[in-house]
Amino acid sequence: MKQLLIVLAACVLLASCKETKKEEPTQATEETEVAAAPAVNQLTDQQKAEGWKLLFNGTDTQGWKIYKDKPNNSWEVIDGLLYCKPFDSAAQRSDLMTVDKYKNFELAFEWKIAPQANSGVMYRVTEQFDEPYFSGPEYQVLDDKGWPGELKDAQLAGSNYDMHAAPKDKPLKAVGEWNTSRIVVNGNHVEHWLNETKVVEYELKSEAWTKLKNASKWKDSPGYGMAEEGHIDFQDHGGEVWYRNIMIKTL
Repeated sequence: MKQLLIVLAACVLLASCKETKKEEPTQATEETEVAAAPAVNQLTDQQKAEGWKLLFNGTDTQGWKIYKDKPNNSWEVIDGLLYCKPFDSAAQRSDLMTVDKYKNFELAFEWKIAPQANSGVMYRVTEQFDEPYFSGPEYQVLDDKGWPGELKDAQLAGSNYDMHAAPKDKPLKAVGEWNTSRIVVNGNHVEHWLNETKVVEYELKSEAWTKLKNASKWKDSPGYGMAEEGHIDFQDHGGEVWYRNIMIKTL
């Protein structure tokens, strides 16, 4: 009996000391659920339903032409981006514009710019004059901080060039980062948007607009801002700049 008790006690002691092997919780490999980046140069079903149309297919410049068919080797499509070469990489420079003309529309595009570079997007451009800026108002695209020359507020990024200044606290991204811009033109009403913030608003041909024009670079340009429809024009100002997701919706 005594021996049996000793055996039972030993069993109890062994059971209490024995570590129950617990299954280590498998350290779940963190699912890097990176939200799928939106497709570049493609419309979503919602955008299609809203009436948006791609102006740039990411492959070539179909639907575009050089302003007044001037000689040009500064524009190319590279890695799905519409690219304007730096000043020392192209000898024949000129603006690129849509073949089609637009009257009332909302234009959306993304852009990034190289240090000290300058570009712009003009609207209601005609080929009546030597340069597109003699007819079309310009949404300024610029490296505000790095530009080597002196500029007025109305000549900085997001502004209606030399006319209406975007605010100093506008949400401009750093050089090399993508900005999202929109231009709304409906009748004489124009809006500039930068990274989802409205930065400029004005009425073409209004008294206030006429006063600004007469005090600007366009005072001796009778055709500036007068056309009721025209081309969308991407400026070659000799600087390196990239564009993508260029789309338009007629109003």
